[in-house]
Amino acid sequence: MDVSWLVRDSILLYEGKAKKLFETDDPQIIRVKYLDQATALNGVRKDIVLGKALLNNQITALVFEQFKLKGIQSHFVEKISKHEQLVERLEMIPLEVVVRNVSAGSFAKRLAISEGQTLEFPVLEFYYKDDTLDDPIINDDHVKILKIATEQEITTIKHEAYKINQTLIELFKKIDIRLIDFKIEFGRRKDGTILLADEITPDTCRLWDEKTNDHLDKDVYRRNIGDIVPVYQEVLDRLEQRFN
Repeated sequence: MDVSWLVRDSILLYEGKAKKLFETDDPQIIRVKYLDQATALNGVRKDIVLGKALLNNQITALVFEQFKLKGIQSHFVEKISKHEQLVERLEMIPLEVVVRNVSAGSFAKRLAISEGQTLEFPVLEFYYKDDTLDDPIINDDHVKILKIATEQEITTIKHEAYKINQTLIELFKKIDIRLIDFKIEFGRRKDGTILLADEITPDTCRLWDEKTNDHLDKDVYRRNIGDIVPVYQEVLDRLEQRFN
């Protein structure tokens, strides 16, 4: 598909920690440009990491294509270059939705559950997306009090998050990767339909090698235990070998 008419003279809408969002000639479509930047501690630590952008763009595009085959709706339209993709414009819901299958990171520290311990069932957490408050963990009642989402929308978000979790577990298992946990966000269409509206990358998922438990995610950067580019490349290589 020739998308040159969509993306010429794009106006910057938003710049985040890992992506820039641009307008296109179609008011319902946004161009996403991934950045060669890694952050940790809610942006306190920040570094340029050459090659990261094209890896995350290609990984998330490939995962979203698999989601389409599984009937999971998302904002993803198509990949248009190695570091850019088009997505549907949605009203973003200011919630970070985290699903945990294995104790790790802040969950392990907060609840004193040993890192690496498999949880009896997937644990879903909501975080209020507000940098000034350091994205606090909140519950369903908080979501309703803050007018972030209705009770029905909360039910929909949870249902979709658990479905995405199971799909990702199965997808990564096929390439000998264990899905520890992940973070996603959702958005609304004008008709109220709620869709997945985020990336699925080693930035947003904890991924461990199934045989060695080696980290294949951003914890390599967070914990200063290696270079993330070859780690992300490994994830992309396995996905391409299995699904391309």
